[in-house]
Amino acid sequence: MTTRRAVVVRGGWEGHSPVEATDLFIPFLQENGYEVAVFDSTEAYLDLDNVDLVLQCVTMSEIEPEHFKGLEAAIRRGTGFAGWHGGIADSFRKNVDYSFITGGQFISHPHGFTDYRVDIIADHPIVDGIKHFDVHTEQYYVHADPTNNVLATTTFESHPDYPWIEGAVMPAVWTRTWGEGKVFVCTVGHKLDDLETPEVRTIIERGLLWASK
Repeated sequence: MTTRRAVVVRGGWEGHSPVEATDLFIPFLQENGYEVAVFDSTEAYLDLDNVDLVLQCVTMSEIEPEHFKGLEAAIRRGTGFAGWHGGIADSFRKNVDYSFITGGQFISHPHGFTDYRVDIIADHPIVDGIKHFDVHTEQYYVHADPTNNVLATTTFESHPDYPWIEGAVMPAVWTRTWGEGKVFVCTVGHKLDDLETPEVRTIIERGLLWASK
């Protein structure tokens, strides 16, 4: 098997357990032929030559302009970019160009921890064989790019403070392209046990492989 290279960048807000969460998937990448390098700083984005996949779990935080340029250029050249929840969809809030790459930005989780269903709406290898699944966790309300390829959605119930969101259908899993690169985002994954949900685990694992060049 040809060895591929994956870079894992983790950090930011500790509430999303960036170390423990990414540790769940590093063995999977290694078993699938990846040489994995782990970093706790976006300085890793200064040298992404010959990297097939970037797995990022960095919630909020900030990114240096040169680090962002390195990441953007690598994805544009074909390096895959993937992640889940706030580690990819709520990173570097001040950098709107970053959100252009990911195709979505976390805005709120109005109901806090709540029961909700994720519905699969597309025919795609990442979600093959999955129709829907239920979780009890944060339900992400996102502002999303209309050019995303949405694979799964979730529907919001009314909230006392925001009754107008009732019935809002929100992307929960999507893919997109950026130049030659492929991007995968799953908004489920606040807690470690979310990531151990069989359907979530499967979708993320497949998403990592799909995004890789």
